[in-house]
Order: sequence, then structure tokens, then C-alpha cells
Amino acid sequence: MIAKLLIANRGEIACRIIRTARAMGVATVAVYSDADAKALHVRMADEAVHIGPSPAAESYLVGEKIIAAAQATGAEAIHPGYGFLSENAGFAQAVIDAGLIWVGPKPASISAMGLKDAAKKLMREAGVPVTPGYEGEDQSVERLTAEADKIGYPVLIKAVAGGGGKGMRKVDAPADFAAALESCRREAKASFSNDEVLLEKWITSPRHIEVQVFGDSHGNVVHLFERDCSLQRRHQKVIEEAPAPGMDEATREAICAAAVRAAKAVDYEGAGTIEFIADASEGLRADRIFFMEMNTRLQVEHPVTEEITGVDLVEWQLRVASGEPIPLKQEELSINGWAIEARLYAEDPAKGFLPSTGTLQMLDLPRSCRIETGVQEGSEVSPFYDPMIAKIVVHEEGREGAIAAMDSACRAVAAWPVKHNAWFLSRLMQMDEYIAATMTTGSIGDHLDGLTAEPVPSQELLAAAANDAFFANVSWDDTDRAKGLAGFRLNGAARCGASLLLDGERVEAPLDFDLSDAFFGAEHSWWNTASNAYTENGAAFTVKPYRSEGTGHHSAADGAILAPMPGKVIALDVAEGDSVIEGQRLMVLEAMKMEHALTAPFAGTVRDLAASVGGQVEVEAMLARIEAEEGE
Repeated sequence: MIAKLLIANRGEIACRIIRTARAMGVATVAVYSDADAKALHVRMADEAVHIGPSPAAESYLVGEKIIAAAQATGAEAIHPGYGFLSENAGFAQAVIDAGLIWVGPKPASISAMGLKDAAKKLMREAGVPVTPGYEGEDQSVERLTAEADKIGYPVLIKAVAGGGGKGMRKVDAPADFAAALESCRREAKASFSNDEVLLEKWITSPRHIEVQVFGDSHGNVVHLFERDCSLQRRHQKVIEEAPAPGMDEATREAICAAAVRAAKAVDYEGAGTIEFIADASEGLRADRIFFMEMNTRLQVEHPVTEEITGVDLVEWQLRVASGEPIPLKQEELSINGWAIEARLYAEDPAKGFLPSTGTLQMLDLPRSCRIETGVQEGSEVSPFYDPMIAKIVVHEEGREGAIAAMDSACRAVAAWPVKHNAWFLSRLMQMDEYIAATMTTGSIGDHLDGLTAEPVPSQELLAAAANDAFFANVSWDDTDRAKGLAGFRLNGAARCGASLLLDGERVEAPLDFDLSDAFFGAEHSWWNTASNAYTENGAAFTVKPYRSEGTGHHSAADGAILAPMPGKVIALDVAEGDSVIEGQRLMVLEAMKMEHALTAPFAGTVRDLAASVGGQVEVEAMLARIEAEEGE
């Protein structure tokens, strides 16, 4: 068995691996960047090594630094987690060449499945059903356009080296193909240094079904059943569950057998996932489920498989990497109950899922379920990495109970001042399509407006906020009469109300007690400006006393173009003095793996341009101003 393990990752997956390693008596080494110097995974590990500046390209993605850290600390093995270098065959080979154990599949297996076009050809030869499409070497616009016409619209453009939803575009009509191809290639080049693409037929009622497989160095391969990951936003998973709802035993047997064939075709060792796309227009059927890709690593959603099988997949990884056979045979594995995982992100669904950064001054996660996290109260959510706060995992006897448990868990999340998506996740659990198991990969997009509408606090919450503000601002004379009630008014029969700022907007809130014996001064602005955070059904609200003084802030109304998040300017479409029309794209920011286009609020001229390609900007920095045309 491995005695000391270096984890070439960060956040919740690093913490997850450390827990299992510790239980097995394996010493752990963490690596960290400047931004992660005080991170939870660093404090949990037995040792920690600094590997560079905050950007991943200068730290977590530099294989030489990670291997050097393993050698310096005497670690025998490297576990890559997921993301970063986990599916980099060159890094895997470098680890092996350095005399270390690679906790993952053989580099040749990673290479075989790393490019989607080559993987599809290999799977077709292995008798695994694949989606109709084009994976040819001719990457000319003319050839790709002709192939798209031949396949028939809608089609899906996919980067051959893609993953995580990057480098994917659905195209509904021929007129949109060229622009979508250019956008897809640009993103693929930036993300994977490879702008080659393949085309696939778009499945009109798609379900995302994947099978967990595991192989060892003794020729054994087993599956640990399937997961359903159909609830996605922009091709990125939001909710995962196991088993897949509506999966009958015959279909399960067929898809799992296909997954095992796929793993054996590349002589697979360790944990891997075979991803399929299912045409669910007539339910889940074996003849309508097609291979998409193989992820040659542990998946983000592996906890739901662990919950229904009772297996610790990280333990299996360490045992198999140490040369042991898979601990259980296929006939010893079975499904027990139902599990759901939700990804809790630092983002604001009501504002286009903009990433949110800052210090988690308050963080209270549900205690009634499994929580996988790499942060705690006081941790910093950095703009440099994936904005995941935690994974919430529930396990119940049946699907109905699991949905109810997840809804309850999401409503119990309390975090502030960082924005988060708990209330959005709760709404997903209440969505009719999800409850009925008729969801597709497009369901979130189809219902996005309703799912992301700004949460509205209840009158009970407003009353509580008004009460708290009252006692924070009131003083009492020696006869116990209230005085100094700035901002409060007498309403009717000795009832009192207050003006509050709710997430920056003025609201009127009632007090829920009688103040008939109190002294009410003249109405004016509060001078006590302390903020309080309130949570309700997974949504967080910031409340403070209303002040009538102007804030001096710029807004879209005066043409100011403000950075909605800290990030990097990756595209600049205008220059000082340019004329623009309403809605025209001005520039693109990138932060936390997300692109955000800034557009002109109205027609006018670009003034005070303060942005440049490659420049880093802070949140609410004024990047430009649109001077309205005459008459606007």
C-alpha cells in the first residue's frame, strides 16, 4: 500500500481524498498557490508545499513543480483529483518516469480517450453505439458546413479535446453555423490549445446517462451502475443522481455492458466514467443510447455512486494503484436506495450566474446530509478557480424521499455576503419535469426565467429585519420610553414601520409589535448603517437601514459600463470614439471559467475607455462610458 500520497489538486476534491487516505493510514501532502495559502485542504494535509502564484497556469497546471514537490517530501504517489492535470497523458507519463505511482489510468488509455473524434472511432470498433456525426480530419469551414448539412440541423459542434462544457455549441440553422464554429474554435483554442472540432447530431430529447467503471492491473473491469446528469446549464452538470430514473433492468444491463466493453477496449485501470447521450423521446431504451466520451478520472459526481453502492471509490483508486485487484466482483455489487448531488456554487443565478467572490463571513451548511467542501466560514472564494462552495449529497430509500431531502437541505444553506445558488437548486427540486423524471439536458434552459427570478423575502423576514433594526437604533429614557427612532413612522393604531435597504433596494417593512407608549420623533434617515444578513429558503438577503443621501454610484442609466465581477478582459470590440448601437457587444470579461459580454445600454459614442485586452479589472470598476446620441 502507498505510504505517502501527494494530491495534485485543491478544494473539495483534495479534502475528499485526504479523508480517505487518513482513514487508510496513508500520509498526505497538499500543494497550494498563493491564493490557497490558508485553504482548508492545506490545513488538513500532513504536509503542504507552495507551488507558485495564484493563476492555475503558474501553479496547479505546472507538472514539473508538482513532481518536484512529491520528490522533495518523499511522496510515493500522486493523485490528480479531477480537472487540472487529471487527464493529461503527458503529465501522467512524467509522474511514472520520475519513479512515482500515478493514481489513475495508463497514459495510453488517457490518450486513447482524450480526443473525442478518435475515441468515437475506437468505440465504434468495440461495438459501443455512437452518436451519428462527423469526426474527419478535414477541418475546413466548407467541409464542416457540408457535413452539418448532411447530418441535418440542429447539430452540435464539439471541441475534440473539450470537456466541462467548453468548446460546445448547438446550432439550429445553417445561417448560424459559421459564427458558432468560429466561437467554438476560439474557446477550444483558449481552453485546450486545440481548435479542432467534431460534429454530432443533436438529440431532441436528450438525457445524459453515464456509467461508473473500474479496472485493475489484473485484467478485471466492473461497473458500478449508472448516474443521471441531465439537469445541466450550458453543458455543465448541476444536479446528478443515481440510479437513473426510468431505467429498466434490461436497459441498465445493456448500457453497463457497453461501458465495460469501452473500458476493456483501452485496457483501463482505475476509476473512469463512460458518458452516454440518450434519446428519451420514448423513455430510456437500449437502442437509443449513444456513446459520447470517456472521462479518464474520478468524476465530480462520484459521491452518488458511493452512496448507492457503499463503495469508497478513492479507497479503490489507492488500492488498485498499489497493485491490488478490485476489492469486489461484479456480482457482489448492487444498488441500495437513491442518491442526489447538487453543486453549490458561488454565483448569482438572478444575474446571469455571475461568479461571486469574497470572504465567506457566514457559512452554515446542512448537517442532515453528506457535504463535500473545501471551504469553511472565513474562507476566501477566489476569482482564480472554479467557484464551487460545496457538493450537497443526500441518500434515501427512494427518489421521492431523496428529492424532498435535497430540497430541504438547499433551503437550509446560509452563506453571506458571497452570492450562491442554493435557492436555484431548491427550485430545481420543485420543477415538475424533474419530479416526473421527464427532464432533458435542455430543461433548465427551457425554464430559465422562472428558475432564476430574483427571490422575494417573505413579510415575516422583513418584519424580523425591521425589528432587529429597531432595537439596533432605539435608545430609552429613564422612564423606559423609546426615543431616537430615526427612520420609523407611526402607522395607524400605534403600529410602526421602517424604511430598509434590501440588497440595495428601498422597501417598507412593518414592525410586528405595538409601540403605542413609545415616543416617535420626526421621520428622517438612520445614522446607524450596520448591515444584517438574513437567509430564507436557501436565499440570502442583505438588509440595512435606508439612508436618503445619494450614493454617488454610476449606473447603466448614465452610460457607465461597470465590471460586474473581478476578472480579465479577453476581448475588446470597440475603441475610444466609436459609435455603437443599443445592445452592441463592447468587450468580454472572463473569471472563474465563465465569460461575460458587456453591451451598450443605448446608442451613443464610446468615451473614457479604460479597458485593454489582457487587463485585470476589479468588480464595479468603470471600464467605459457610453455618451448618448443627441435626442437620447
